[in-house]
Amino acid sequence: MKNLMVVAALVALSGCAVTPNSANVYSSRQAQGEQSVRMAVVDSVRPVTIDKNRGDNGAGTLAGGALGAVAAGSLIGKGNGSLAAGVVGAVLGGIAGNQVENNLNQRPGLEITVRLSNGELRAITQDADEQFNVGDRVRLLSSGGVTRVTH
Repeated sequence: MKNLMVVAALVALSGCAVTPNSANVYSSRQAQGEQSVRMAVVDSVRPVTIDKNRGDNGAGTLAGGALGAVAAGSLIGKGNGSLAAGVVGAVLGGIAGNQVENNLNQRPGLEITVRLSNGELRAITQDADEQFNVGDRVRLLSSGGVTRVTH
């Protein structure tokens, strides 16, 4: 039973994986797809935090709670003491699991504002895995409602 709960908690935590919003990462369905290309100049760059947690699914809280209950309940006390330790472990584990999930789902990003040749401004937010400076000449690659900024 305890091993089953540990496995279930680990499976739930695996659902916390973060999907990249990088200009350098393509999904297999995006590969070989045609994109429109526009040239632009970087007008401003602002650091932001990309947070996948909007609409949090609670997997970290559940997994942490399950692990905390198993660990505390099996290591501390017997009978009612074990039950009480399991409840406290579940609460503390849930809090810790939620924090771990939040940390995994937040990463640094950039809001890159560019000026197109016709004078229009566009802002694109993506992972901060490439450096952009004001005045850089860049490409906007757009397809299916997704736009990337690249050099």
